Amino acid sequence: MFLFVYVGSAKHSGSPSSLLHVLLPLLLHVLHPPPPPPRPPPLSSPSAFFPPLLPPLSRSVNMNMKRSTSLKVRLPVLVLVLEVVIMVFYAIFVTYDDNANAKLQNNETNPMENSLYRDYPFFADVQWAILIQGFFQFFYDGKIHLGVINLLNAEFACAVVLISFGAVLGKTSPVQLLVMALLEIPVFAVTEWAVLKYIRINDAGGSILIHLFACYFGLGVTFVLYRPGLNDGHAKETTSYQSDILSVMGTLFLWVFWPSFNSALTLKGDDQHRAILHTFIGLSSSTMTAFALSAVFNRRGKLTMADIQNVTLAGGVTVGASVDMMISPVAAYGLGIMGCTACFFGYKYLTPFIARHLRIQDQCGIHNLHGLTGLISSTAGICAILLANEETYGPSMYQIFSHRAPPLGDPKLLELQKLIPGLKPGLGRTAQEQALYQVAAIFSTIAASTVGGLLTGLVIKLPFMASPTDEDCFDDGLFFDMPSDFESVAIKTTKSCDEKGEMNSNV
Repeated sequence: MFLFVYVGSAKHSGSPSSLLHVLLPLLLHVLHPPPPPPRPPPLSSPSAFFPPLLPPLSRSVNMNMKRSTSLKVRLPVLVLVLEVVIMVFYAIFVTYDDNANAKLQNNETNPMENSLYRDYPFFADVQWAILIQGFFQFFYDGKIHLGVINLLNAEFACAVVLISFGAVLGKTSPVQLLVMALLEIPVFAVTEWAVLKYIRINDAGGSILIHLFACYFGLGVTFVLYRPGLNDGHAKETTSYQSDILSVMGTLFLWVFWPSFNSALTLKGDDQHRAILHTFIGLSSSTMTAFALSAVFNRRGKLTMADIQNVTLAGGVTVGASVDMMISPVAAYGLGIMGCTACFFGYKYLTPFIARHLRIQDQCGIHNLHGLTGLISSTAGICAILLANEETYGPSMYQIFSHRAPPLGDPKLLELQKLIPGLKPGLGRTAQEQALYQVAAIFSTIAASTVGGLLTGLVIKLPFMASPTDEDCFDDGLFFDMPSDFESVAIKTTKSCDEKGEMNSNV
């Protein structure tokens, strides 16, 4: 998991504006160091009269230093500036919402009416996303009103960034990843705000706004960072028993918590229950299918750990767009199988194809687990919207599909409000109209994320971002202080894998 900056751990002296005036020139000096003035050779030196045929060694060393990947100054300065900026914005714009304001609490308040008790299980703390999303969704009276729901939305924004990282892991530096996160959050916040405010869609599991956006943003970045030398693989792009075990542990955590991810923004009660049930059913069917496909398509009829780590989660994505709808358990089961199958063959055939022919090196296969499955999920959501009617849903249809509720002033709204107290006026859309808006949201989200990813890729490709060379890709020792036995363990693991492969081929 990538490190996000938390505010409040450092003490600063002086006003925030004075700190910015000091730190920003320092940052520019670090990123663009001035060239040293040329030193004329002494008269006694032969080079004063005869220019050298080859460049001096010091010049080549200086050129290599310009390509340095050291994080000693770049990353701390960037993080420090970010912390100061966030602290300034928090001081100026952020305050408590009604559920966290002590002035509005009293002993007669029902604790379950406070959003903390409803949403605390999904608590997260991502400062940058809180600020950016807050300006678009929770800003009024000149302040961002902070509540647990802000943290929940910020967690989803964090998930978007982590998914996009999967396209470029191993061939980028921590500085590049940090800048990528800082640029992706605003693009995501604007896209989310525009889609929810103007297009208005049903997307409880985030198949459109989270999975599709994150996928195509990451693919846009990796398209710009294309490295032809990595198309045939890399010597250090290998796995080990220990890394596979850790990855499977991560998969188990995702598997267990995916139902809470899909159900977090659904209506409390029946809708949330359906969301949890459909997610578990979809994950179960995709897990069973993943084991079967892995054994069938392995040359020796064995299970492949990469399939277990990735393909088993596809069902959680494919049920996302329709997770709170009355799609029936068998539909959730079928969506899990469809998503798993598409994801499996995407890893096997599509990822190498787009790397060689489309210049898109999808390092972790996010297009398979989030792109293809997101498209399947969005299509299933559109079908569920077209099939929704009052005979199946009853009056609650206008709660689940809130944009289909009668508009203000419609007599039918008054009748429905007698059956469902608190029902808000909608837009009066038909099923066909809402389906068209869902299609519009899919294309607009993909377009916005792709353009944002391409522009972000151009920024992090700048030479002072400490980008590793092709030879140094997938090398932890480049940016991390590794233990003394790291090299021997890595060599031993590689040799054992090679020897095992030779034995199996001979057999």
